Amino acid sequence: MWEPVIGLEIHIQLQTATKLFCSCRNSYGDPPNTNVCPVCLGHPGTLPVLNEEAVRQAVKLALALNCTVNKTSYFARKNYFYPDLPKGYQITQHRFPLARDGYIQLRSGKKIRIERLHIEEDSGKSIHTEEETLVDFNRCGVPLAEIVTRPDISSPQEAVEFLKTLRLAAIYAGVSDADMEKGNLRCDANLSLRPRGSKSLGVKTEVKNLNSFRFLAKALEYEIKRQEEILNSGGRIKQETRGFDSQKGITFPMRSKEEAHDYRYFPEPDLPPLILTDDQISSIKSRIGELPWEREERYINELGLDPETARILCSEVEISILFEKTLENFPHPREVANWVKTDVLKLFHGGHRVSPRTLEKILVLVRDGKISRLKAKEVLEEAVMDGKDPEKIVEEKGLLQISDEAQLRSIIEGVLGEFPDKVESYRKGKRGLLGFFVGQVMKKTGGKANPKLVNKILGEVLNGEQ
Repeated sequence: MWEPVIGLEIHIQLQTATKLFCSCRNSYGDPPNTNVCPVCLGHPGTLPVLNEEAVRQAVKLALALNCTVNKTSYFARKNYFYPDLPKGYQITQHRFPLARDGYIQLRSGKKIRIERLHIEEDSGKSIHTEEETLVDFNRCGVPLAEIVTRPDISSPQEAVEFLKTLRLAAIYAGVSDADMEKGNLRCDANLSLRPRGSKSLGVKTEVKNLNSFRFLAKALEYEIKRQEEILNSGGRIKQETRGFDSQKGITFPMRSKEEAHDYRYFPEPDLPPLILTDDQISSIKSRIGELPWEREERYINELGLDPETARILCSEVEISILFEKTLENFPHPREVANWVKTDVLKLFHGGHRVSPRTLEKILVLVRDGKISRLKAKEVLEEAVMDGKDPEKIVEEKGLLQISDEAQLRSIIEGVLGEFPDKVESYRKGKRGLLGFFVGQVMKKTGGKANPKLVNKILGEVLNGEQ
């Protein structure tokens, strides 16, 4: 009966050495109020000086998102009072942003249009306790790119896919680490419902400060359900700003949109127009590098990987780099990919990093039949956790496989001699007993027998081939 219409407003902190309008360090996690100066604290008589690198990074991100970069854009003052905004206004871009009319294409083929991308400065951070509110101005003046989509998103799942793709684009383009836990990527969601098939838009609510993909999905799912219940009962949706309580999984009203502040935008008098040339834009574009969807396509078309494997490998830049560096000395894409997307990715998500050299050594040990796949997994984990050389671990623990055919044949014949009735049953057609014989051989050898050779020799002996 009802269909959701969703638009997102996303803030991405740009990864510059210094802030947007002063020379203070842009550094997360430093002691509170140590990366501040008269400019970012808004002292009278101070003047902003635009960070050229922040502009380059914002242009790079805009181009990565298929936006048209405006050769002339303007800064404006957005006036409002809040304790973490010492100037009493935020320098941003209003009517004339840096870039417009981009898009991100989802896996379904649907394009989510981007209305605008502009540059602005971040505010400080308020830390609320039961007794007081503390303010840390370190974040004040950090460069942000704000991306505003059109209301093209139709479900929480599409919203999450869009945000994940945007995050990867920013990371691959080298403009931000887009770490949501650090607040380097933040998202507000606008949502309304309308009768299915209608072209008009319903009354929207805005859910603020969603700082994880899971919270974005949960907040939208709750808000859709809440609005459906109101509309189905004949009620009306209030246009308001809402927060999201991640503990309860619900949204809650913060303020009515009818009571929203008039920001009194006006041109920033202390900054000239931002003017870019075709040559400057082309130069920045040439330095973007390979974007995640381009890399996925290369993995499929040139390396012969399936689309899902390619997607997993490109889902984290570090994982993709590890995959490619391992291939330099072990040029077997599918074999490397199978390790990376399973065991390596599991370690990565647990906070552990695998070096290309370590992975390469593991792969060589398995390829040469020196250790089994199962033992190799154990060796990899120990090598990563303890920083040991895989070959050293294999040697110290006596994990080398028995790959001598004559030795294995002797062991196999001994095992078969212990179970003549089962051998007879196998030869009469009970083929499932092969697993039993393999297990007995592995038991005799303490798991050191080469499983491929064991299966091969068992087949030959049981079938009377030799």
